[in-house]
Amino acid sequence: MNTAANNITTTVATATSLQTHRLRATVRYGIYSDYSDTIGRGLSLMSLAVALLLFGTPAPELAASPAQGALEPQQAVGPLLFDAHEVSVGTVRRFAQATGFVSRAEREGGGYIYESGWTKKPGWTWKAPFGRAAQDNEPAVHLMFDEAQAVCRHFGKRLPTDAEWTGAAYLEQRPRPAGGFQTGQRYPFPNGTSARQSHCLEGCGRYIGQAPSGSLTRGVGHVPVATTPAGVNGLHEMGGNVWEWVDTGSGQDRITRGASWWYGPERQREDDVATKPMDTRVAYIGFRCVQEKR
Repeated sequence: MNTAANNITTTVATATSLQTHRLRATVRYGIYSDYSDTIGRGLSLMSLAVALLLFGTPAPELAASPAQGALEPQQAVGPLLFDAHEVSVGTVRRFAQATGFVSRAEREGGGYIYESGWTKKPGWTWKAPFGRAAQDNEPAVHLMFDEAQAVCRHFGKRLPTDAEWTGAAYLEQRPRPAGGFQTGQRYPFPNGTSARQSHCLEGCGRYIGQAPSGSLTRGVGHVPVATTPAGVNGLHEMGGNVWEWVDTGSGQDRITRGASWWYGPERQREDDVATKPMDTRVAYIGFRCVQEKR
């Protein structure tokens, strides 16, 4: 009993040092849910200590984000920590609250969608991607390249290069991968041998998008982050859901990767290299951040 009490005391100290981070159980225990956002919200300090004793602190493969307030858990891929899913509305909301950030789409009254041509949609911004207030767990869209980069930089991260993104999306690098993936194998899709479990226009999984009925002429909109199963390297939605900005391009264009809910699975392949003007602010481009391992 004394040993257990000592262990809890030690773990409470560990928990205190982690109180500003989101803690997640490691995938190897089959659990992927929040312990707490802060000690003041959610589990008590003692409950967190018991949880840490039972499950341990997050494993290196899927660590709590050290990036001071960012909500995305991080997945180790080679020398980098990748956001395990796309940057969420909740994280951009924290960025805006801390910096006073107002996006260009907000300043101009709305972002864009392609209908019979590029169409400006009043009120469509990262806060309301389809004209209706978004939940914090939706991917942040309607942000230009430089705006996405600013969000990453605020949290001590950056956008990945195209080589970094494709290496993480298609080449399994984990020494002991879960989900039937094989170390060293290069896959045709970010979800593995097919795109069936991703979220796309058709030919993928059957997911319910977040766009209100009647708001789109094509597709159903994105799904919340981490809705689809983890794919290569344990990353969610590298294929489908929303395109992702990467920091590679020429002039005023940058590459976007992974395709989106607007397109079929063929756009998710590695050889599909799409570029867009850096000031593009539309409903189906989001991003994720990376960070060098410390």
